[in-house]
Amino acid sequence: MLVSVVIPVLNEAEAVPLLLSRLHSILHGLSWEIVFVDDGSTDATSFLLEQAALEDPRVKLLRFSRNFGHQAAVTAGLDFANGDAVIVMDADLQDPPELLPQMLNLFAQGFDVVSPQRISREGESRFKRWSAAIFYRLLSSMSSQKLTPDVGDFRLYSRRAVRAIRSLREQHRYMRGMVAWLGLREAVIPFARCSRAAGQTKYPLMKMLRFAWTGISSFSAFPLRISVGAGCVLSFAGFTYLLRVLYLALFTTTLVPGWASVVAMQCAFSGVILLALGGIGDYLAKTYEEAKGRPLYVVTEACNVELPATSLSRAVILAEPWPSVSVDSANADVPQLGARHESAYSAK
Repeated sequence: MLVSVVIPVLNEAEAVPLLLSRLHSILHGLSWEIVFVDDGSTDATSFLLEQAALEDPRVKLLRFSRNFGHQAAVTAGLDFANGDAVIVMDADLQDPPELLPQMLNLFAQGFDVVSPQRISREGESRFKRWSAAIFYRLLSSMSSQKLTPDVGDFRLYSRRAVRAIRSLREQHRYMRGMVAWLGLREAVIPFARCSRAAGQTKYPLMKMLRFAWTGISSFSAFPLRISVGAGCVLSFAGFTYLLRVLYLALFTTTLVPGWASVVAMQCAFSGVILLALGGIGDYLAKTYEEAKGRPLYVVTEACNVELPATSLSRAVILAEPWPSVSVDSANADVPQLGARHESAYSAK
């Protein structure tokens, strides 16, 4: 059985050596490959990964032409992974490699998806823990597919689960929702998530909010229904207020002309209208981008990767095929290749 480990990376030069060391120790005795997807790193990450790939043909590298995003990098890794079991994890070691044997044991029992579930989040603020918990439960209530709470992209997939995910080529990708939509047999492992081993988080607050909105809008039309509901409530309130005004005008002399109530109602209605238009516009923009059918990612360089004979759906592969190298022959090429990338990195 071949085990593939897919790891998207973005400026993780400090964490890569630690990650490789722990993975080699955990995977010892297994048939394995590690597929790194460099999502447009600007530090020495590419150089370090290329060195590792030249020293060991089981380490594979795909390099994007620019930053296409974490979900696109995961998609590319799954497209090129050859394993019977494929494990997706991050490079910052918050996803502990020590869980891999337990995940493989559950895979051997027949589960298509094995999902480690975070029971604690070391090194994360109370706000992030609270907002993450609210988001997962909110999205599960909105969507017809129930998401497993506190489960990220750290997952094991069977071969047939990978084939199913490969068939989903939508532009705005939310892998956690896609896995839930497939409805495959899933096992959950609780674990305590550690803090980052090195480097800085690649998901600051604004990026997390955008990612959360992608998840909500990709798997639920609930935001549109909210605007309809809010419009109905405010319309009812406005009609009720109109009846009150008519009553005061026809049967009393207490009605004082004023603009405060009119302005308040106008602001409320205008706010709802703009909110509804914004939600509709976002869904329309997503439809427009899907209609264009642009590629999900562009691969410019690859190492130790067998490039497909036919083109992948919604992917551009510009890399020239590199033959897989043995450990002995790779060492002779390291200085020349390393010098090329070291000079390119210095020029940035």
